[in-house]
Amino acid sequence: MASLRRVKVLLVLNLIAVAGFVLFLAKCRPITTKSGDSFHDIHPRAEVANLTAHGISSIQDAVLKRLSLLEDIVYRQLNGLSKSLGLIEGYGGRGKGGLPATLSPEEEEKAKGPHEKYGYNSYLSEKISLDRSIPDYRPTKCKELKYGKDLPQISIIFIFVNEALSVILRSVHSAVNHTPAPLLKEIILVDDNSDEEELKAPLEEYVNKRYPGLVKVVRNQRREGLIRARIEGWKAATGQVTGFFDAHVEFTAGWAEPVLSRIQENRKRVILPSIDNIKQDNFEVQRYENSAHGYSWELWCMYISPPKDWWDAGDPSLPIRTPAMIGCSFVVNRKFFGEIGLLDPGMDVYGGENIELGIKV
Repeated sequence: MASLRRVKVLLVLNLIAVAGFVLFLAKCRPITTKSGDSFHDIHPRAEVANLTAHGISSIQDAVLKRLSLLEDIVYRQLNGLSKSLGLIEGYGGRGKGGLPATLSPEEEEKAKGPHEKYGYNSYLSEKISLDRSIPDYRPTKCKELKYGKDLPQISIIFIFVNEALSVILRSVHSAVNHTPAPLLKEIILVDDNSDEEELKAPLEEYVNKRYPGLVKVVRNQRREGLIRARIEGWKAATGQVTGFFDAHVEFTAGWAEPVLSRIQENRKRVILPSIDNIKQDNFEVQRYENSAHGYSWELWCMYISPPKDWWDAGDPSLPIRTPAMIGCSFVVNRKFFGEIGLLDPGMDVYGGENIELGIKV
């Protein structure tokens, strides 16, 4: 804590120094004096140019070097936060690039218990960086599209109960790393009354220090269930757009702009981002082909082929109109979601929201 306070003090002092430097430059522009109807520079232009070329540039270089040093100090300090939890930051390490991650034979033995508990290899997850890189599977044309600078801000809402801490934090890091800062209003973590101790003070202390002011933690005092937990997240959100996600996801670059652009065009759209798969055993990222969502005869939501007019257009960057939705990942205008009645808080059937929201919209 003492070292963190020292870093904060250093940052404040350096910000003051930079502000003072900027004011100094503003004050030291060539002074002019009035003589009759004309003005004359006290300093010849050559002297001013010389000052700009040598004096100012050298001072700027010194300031930039100092800020770079401070940035490195702060990064090391923040990186220490994850180390205290036994977790890793940075873009390298196991599972880099979405490739399968592996454990040694000794580690495999230790991983058996947590794997059965969470339904995925949580022990391996702790060995994978919170910032790991994953493949960008977008069609080439998607990467070439341009978007306006006035897109609405999004509040990202993660719902969890007794999820592995490393998986939750990788979801948060991934959202921060791959959502442009001007578009990310906040991240809201809704804890549906988890029992795990690491999801209480350790989680809250980490996000408050790592992302101060950006991440909010909402805690239900009793187990409310998925639907009511989502509603609590919506109540806490302040962004114009809300995105609801399970807390075991990883975002790719460029995911937010097309989603927000579509909602900006029509506030009554609900957008389902394209979902690939993260394998539970080794965290390999597995590509899924483009699809729509529909219903089986039992009214289970399922992947279906996109409609014929989408195929006929021959443009894989076009959105796919779909009659149904899956509830684990959707983005909607916050006020519009309230206008259509949110989700039925009494819905306690798994997958029920897939039917309800699809029909409402």
